[in-house]
Amino acid sequence: MSHGTENIMESPLTKKPEILAPAGDEACFLAALAAGADAIYLGLKHFSARMEAENFSLANLARLTELAHQNGAKVYVAMNTLVKPEECVKAGRLCSRLASQVHNDGLIIQDLAMLDLARQAGFAGGLFLSTLANVSNPAGLSEAARLGAARVILPRELSVDEVRVMGENCPPGLGLEIFVHGALCYCVSGRCYWSSYLGGKSGLRGRCVQPCRRIYQRQPNNAQKGGKMRSPTERKHWEQNPKTVPGRFFSCQDLELGMLAKTLLSLSNVASWKIEGRKKGPHYVYHAVTAYRLLRDNPDDRATRKEAEDILAMALGRPGVRGRFLPQRNTVPMSPHGQTSSGLLAGKIRIEQDGPCVIKPHFPLLRNDYLRIGTEDERWHSTMSVKRDVPKGGSLALNIQKHKTPKAGVPVFLIDRREPELEKIIREWRAKAEKIEASPTRDTDFAPAMPRPAKPRLRKDMLVMSSLPKGKGAGFIPAVWLSGKSGELSPTLAPKLCWWLPPVIWPEEEDFFGKAIYRLLRAGARHFVCNAPWQAAFFTSPKLKDLDLVAGPFCNIANALAIMELEKLGFAAAFASPELDSEDLLGLPGQSPLPLGLVISGFWPVGLSRFGLSGINANEVFSSPRGELFWNRRYGQNVWIYPGWPLDLQSKRKELLNAGYSFFAVLDEKPPQELPRRERNGLFNWAGSLL
Repeated sequence: MSHGTENIMESPLTKKPEILAPAGDEACFLAALAAGADAIYLGLKHFSARMEAENFSLANLARLTELAHQNGAKVYVAMNTLVKPEECVKAGRLCSRLASQVHNDGLIIQDLAMLDLARQAGFAGGLFLSTLANVSNPAGLSEAARLGAARVILPRELSVDEVRVMGENCPPGLGLEIFVHGALCYCVSGRCYWSSYLGGKSGLRGRCVQPCRRIYQRQPNNAQKGGKMRSPTERKHWEQNPKTVPGRFFSCQDLELGMLAKTLLSLSNVASWKIEGRKKGPHYVYHAVTAYRLLRDNPDDRATRKEAEDILAMALGRPGVRGRFLPQRNTVPMSPHGQTSSGLLAGKIRIEQDGPCVIKPHFPLLRNDYLRIGTEDERWHSTMSVKRDVPKGGSLALNIQKHKTPKAGVPVFLIDRREPELEKIIREWRAKAEKIEASPTRDTDFAPAMPRPAKPRLRKDMLVMSSLPKGKGAGFIPAVWLSGKSGELSPTLAPKLCWWLPPVIWPEEEDFFGKAIYRLLRAGARHFVCNAPWQAAFFTSPKLKDLDLVAGPFCNIANALAIMELEKLGFAAAFASPELDSEDLLGLPGQSPLPLGLVISGFWPVGLSRFGLSGINANEVFSSPRGELFWNRRYGQNVWIYPGWPLDLQSKRKELLNAGYSFFAVLDEKPPQELPRRERNGLFNWAGSLL
């Protein structure tokens, strides 16, 4: 269990990046301290992007934070969810209590409102922009620093060269944090609406049900090709193609960059190596932290590398990949027909004749080991605790409820391990925590100052197109997505169009977009929609006059304080997030300091990904286990995943105008001809609620 920890604990840190550990509960927090983490991040009962973790109460957190400080570790609290209009006061009071009672060292935030709320509440720690905030290119770093951020957590899709460029362009006083280990999402953080679109459980609110982990099927009943019926021979060949086999086409393996420690240490302004896993157990936390401390402090020692590799192999994650980090060895992190379930594969079920289901484990199992039978996306999957030690190759009868009896060959995973030695270590650290006098919890009457709402000013609606077909756009301002193709349109068209920037601009794309915007401005273009707040960096020239800069719907704006921060960046209007439910959508214009718009109809993407496709072709229709249809399209470096049914709030237009909305947008996206017509409610969360 020591894994060389004693030697690591004696090594003083000298300008090395901190090892940042996850903690979903007290045992994980204490395991992180025991392993020598330099900092720990965690969530509270509210405003955490991992709401399924156990999380912490303020009273307990205050005591644990004091214990961490006594041992030279920092504590960061994640308040990294979208803040709904009515939650600003509640979030502000929580910031105030953290500032006065917990004294944590940093706040991890997604919503722009939290920048202002934390300042108003007197929070003195660092404000760290979550990867959900999607600061994805170097120019955006200056805008983040201008709003008061002390750190930016970078997207997991960046290559080492792109991280290096981000570091070299980091303004003074701003640090970078990178993920080095843990789960990968198929979609870009902050650009995934998949779970929300299917039923109100939003990843931006910490409620994601992980639809990307499910089994999908290339549409098997699709008898058409390019609008024409397939011949029987062609259809039979198509259906027998191995690529039509169902698979987890969007389920990623885990990121694992530990063996690249020497390269990671060469990156400038990287202040933190982050280990993902707030829903993991203390075994994972202890082993991952131990391994990464070994690798950081001994990057040139081969024996240490081997020891760390062995430790990570038992950390109970998915198989490790490097994703896009090494561009010359770019790997797709999905394994559609392989193992992408969390935990270590312990064995597969055997069904004894007239007996129970058993497994013969590939490695020894210990008493109190925790097993999962089946994968997370299978409804019947179950968990169980091991009651006795089982040797490698021994026989373990599985305690499974009758209505969940699986078939032979179903995998069984070790998902948590409570070794007696680790349990003893955690008890010792818990005893230290209990010696710290608990501070009395007290409420606060803090109430944030809210911006003065603006009077609605009607603007013309936008029809947003990927290209500019002739004869389209009557009654609208014609709008186009800025791309290599649209940027080549005649300069005489530039002033007549509204130019929409993409939801993500990667570092290697920044130069193209900078030059394209410069050409458009010189040609007289004045109407732009930015789909990340940080894209305002392209329009900071004091020479720009009469510029109409609008914050787009992918900025994920949900409250008046966030809109006030947009105003500081130079935006003249903003789109509200279409994720909001009807009550929040109708209430927001009356609080907004800027004119508000909304995407009222069209195909809203459920997610964008830079990881490409594996097993699904571009523009191909595919279906979920529940029969929901989807399709995809590639634009630039990103794959856009669309639902088979469009967003449609046109029937709510009058209601929205009466509430104070000033303009609307229609996303004109033509689906594949093969997409069957499905009658399905296109109201997004309007009639439900955003949890």
